[in-house]
Amino acid sequence: MTGLPEPISPAARTALEQELATLRTERETVAATLRGTDADSAGDLADQADELQRAAEAARLDSRIAVIEARLAQAAAAAPPPPGVVGVGSTVTVRFSDGATRSVHLGEIADAADNALVTADSPLGRALLGHGAGETVSYRTPEGPASAVVVSVGAPPAPA
Repeated sequence: MTGLPEPISPAARTALEQELATLRTERETVAATLRGTDADSAGDLADQADELQRAAEAARLDSRIAVIEARLAQAAAAAPPPPGVVGVGSTVTVRFSDGATRSVHLGEIADAADNALVTADSPLGRALLGHGAGETVSYRTPEGPASAVVVSVGAPPAPA
C-alpha cells in the first residue's frame, strides 16, 4: 500500500474480526490435541506424525492470527488520507489508456458481487494509492504494462 498505516472500511473490519474469532476457536481446538494438553487421551497422542501435523497447523493459525491482529491495530492508528488523495475506501474515477472511464472504489477485501471494487493490493489498486486527480499511474497486468489517469477522487469514509 502507501507505506503508511491504511484505514480500513467497516465491512473489512467486520470480516477480519469474524475471521479472527473463527481462527481463535480453531486454534483452541488444535491446542487441546497437542501433547501434554490433554493427558487423559493417550490414544490421540501416540502418532508422532499426527502430532507434528497438528503443531504445524497451530503455527499456521498463530501466524494468520498475528497478521489479522496487526492489520486491525494498524487500521485503528491510521488517519484517513488527505482530501483528494486515493486511499482505502476512496471512490475514484479513472480514465484508461483506451479512453474508457470507470468509477471504482478501493477496498481491502475482495467481493465478487461488487463489480466496482478494486482491492488495494491489486496492481491497479496499489498504483492508485496516494495519487490525486490529474495524475497518471502505471501498473502491470497479465497482458503487460498499463496506465490510467485519475480523473477524480471521492473521500473515503471516516475510520470506525
